[in-house]
Amino acid sequence: MLYKFGGKQPVLGKETYVSETATVIGDVVIGDNCYIGHGAVIRGDYGRIEIGNDNAVIGLGASVSIWSEIGEWAIVAEGAVVKLKQVVPAKTVVAGNPARVVRKVNAEDRKMWSWGKQIYVDLAKKYLKEGMTPVV
Repeated sequence: MLYKFGGKQPVLGKETYVSETATVIGDVVIGDNCYIGHGAVIRGDYGRIEIGNDNAVIGLGASVSIWSEIGEWAIVAEGAVVKLKQVVPAKTVVAGNPARVVRKVNAEDRKMWSWGKQIYVDLAKKYLKEGMTPVV
């Protein structure tokens, strides 16, 4: 669901899918060919959130706090917590609570996430075309 808040509303790029069970609030800009999955919460109620095409990966259940920055090709591991104003450098993998750099992104990571991103681009297109049907 998309919600207007504080006079601002989410802006979605072309062929971007936002699940009916996701919540996107306020000053949020999402780029083209993005997939915002089920149960995601993106709160642009306190500050602007921009999601673009920079190939960053935010793992399942990770938390990214306000005023933080995720660098290009960075990977935030599942369940990691990126703190207020924390900067995750480009091409690094972070994990833990609080998130700490565990290693540099390697060629295998880039190959896997390029493949994985295409799966989500294709999935977004399928959801946009077919939609979801509630089971009664």
